[in-house]
Amino acid sequence: MTDILLKYMSEFTLMSEDEQRAISESLRIEEYKKGKYLLRQGELSSIKCYFVLEGCVRQFFIDESGKEVTSNFYTEEQAIPVINEKTQGDLAKYFLVCVENCIIVVGDVATENMMFNKYPQLEMMIRKMMEINIGEMQEQFGGFISSSPEERYKTVLRQRPHLIDRVPQHQLASYLGITPESLSRIKKRIKKSNY
Repeated sequence: MTDILLKYMSEFTLMSEDEQRAISESLRIEEYKKGKYLLRQGELSSIKCYFVLEGCVRQFFIDESGKEVTSNFYTEEQAIPVINEKTQGDLAKYFLVCVENCIIVVGDVATENMMFNKYPQLEMMIRKMMEINIGEMQEQFGGFISSSPEERYKTVLRQRPHLIDRVPQHQLASYLGITPESLSRIKKRIKKSNY
């Protein structure tokens, strides 16, 4: 699992192998079972960040009508955005739950700051990774807003095909902003057209 982290350290920093090894050995890596909540809407939020090494984490919230709305899925090599200092002590606005058994790097601000002081290039690496992550999220969000449900599904097929078989269809439908029945109809149309 630490091979993924070492890959990023090699790609984004000039740290020595000894520094890379020391960092990877000091990271907190946790295993979570399918169904484990990392965060619950309405709980006091804390400052944590996550990096998925293996598995899938769903982000969702309960709207005013009591309906679950899926806003994202995080899979291998994706950072789950930090719940920042401004929101510490506020009530969390969404849930994070493991859709599969997961292996996740868990970080907190105190440890992160200590590591950044000891290894300044680590902060640069995290910043670059977050810039990439935010850029991808902005692109996806812009595309989703301006596209039809069928185009959204085709985008998932192109950009994140692994989600199709990994997450329950009702959650995928929610992520696409449609009903499960609409998703079934779209899948049938696409299958007939040999997309």
